[in-house]
Amino acid sequence: MMKCKASQAAHGLLALVLTTAMASMAWAETTVVTADRMLDVLSGRWVERPAIVVVDGRIQAVLKQGETGLPRDAKRIDLPGQSLLPGLIDMHVHLAADARINGSRYLEYTDAFWVAVGVANARSMLEAGFTTVRDLGSAGYADVGLKQAIEGGYIPGPRIVPATYALGATGGHCDYTEGLPPSYAAVPTPGVADSPDGFRQLVRKMRKLGAEVIKLCVTGGVTSRTDAAGAQQMSYEEIKAAVDEAHRLGLKVAAHAHGTAGINDALRAGVDTIEHASLADESSFNLARERGAWFSMDIYVDDYILAEGAKNGLHEASLAKEREVGLKQRQSFRAAHQAGVKMVFGTDNGGVFPAGQNALQFAKMVEWGMSPLEAIRTATRNAAQALAREGDVGAIAVGRFGDFVAVRGDPLQDIRLLERPSAVIKGGVRAK
Repeated sequence: MMKCKASQAAHGLLALVLTTAMASMAWAETTVVTADRMLDVLSGRWVERPAIVVVDGRIQAVLKQGETGLPRDAKRIDLPGQSLLPGLIDMHVHLAADARINGSRYLEYTDAFWVAVGVANARSMLEAGFTTVRDLGSAGYADVGLKQAIEGGYIPGPRIVPATYALGATGGHCDYTEGLPPSYAAVPTPGVADSPDGFRQLVRKMRKLGAEVIKLCVTGGVTSRTDAAGAQQMSYEEIKAAVDEAHRLGLKVAAHAHGTAGINDALRAGVDTIEHASLADESSFNLARERGAWFSMDIYVDDYILAEGAKNGLHEASLAKEREVGLKQRQSFRAAHQAGVKMVFGTDNGGVFPAGQNALQFAKMVEWGMSPLEAIRTATRNAAQALAREGDVGAIAVGRFGDFVAVRGDPLQDIRLLERPSAVIKGGVRAK
């Protein structure tokens, strides 16, 4: 008798909880998303016939279709015959840039033009399934402005983690006047410093003006005309000062680094992600594992640069550098993966190849050694961990944003399905 009464009380309590939850959802913006199946990137398993309840933009419950507890009056997004994944994350984009306007051609355009380009690129990346992006360098604080416009509902776009200006040395890869004649010497270079104290001050300034991550240009690059891609441009002391200041302020640090010496000094200084990592070797892999750093390797771009770069205005010096490092970077990617280095998905999209084509990199990652699941995890679970935003993005789980991408078929069998998403949902609202 006592057990019966206890059971009745428990059922009554459950009914009260469900009724209260349903009542609260009635006052909130509630959407139920269904599909044939859902990829749980944390376990690596498919979940059949999911029904995901999104309330005010965040996932409140992950249930099965037909299960009790689904709100009856909610908006619905039904995706029959489709597979659902978490919204994708690109850890290296440039929203206010256009790969088709390169070399010196960008001088023909006003600063305001690039913000308008960023509006178009933000939409393209979102509709490609990338619901979160990390913008690693944007003149005029355009990335912060785009973030404000998206969050204010003025324009569509992904969640943005802005770096504002990329920071580097005078004449280096991130000196915007690099390669220009002396008559441009008076042009402001807000991201340039030449001492540990100078970089420490820049970190503080960029954070004040909206940076949520700090980007350092530790070595030369491909698209800069006058430097060697692998040559180190920041001293260890400068890198260390910037990293220490950023971490003290609660910011992660991304280091653009192609050459081995620069990669290794950046890792010793405590950077969180290495961008490109083209000439990383076994010593780099060991340091990355010891320090818990992530590699973000844009191994698709070689195809685009060599096919379209000259037409887009890239100087021959830049094309020669790409021919020198492109294959080596892919070989380093395979070696780093085999060595157990942690990897995230970063493409350089926008700046180096057209916005919205981010997903082309997945096939390259599989071609050079990853399984499809591993490649997908670089753009979901791993990226969320590297951002320290596991509570918000990176998986379909209670509490995280209701960000999803859907495809027709099984991306674990055909990774290129991610190049053609059938639906994109951000915060429970369908974007495509």
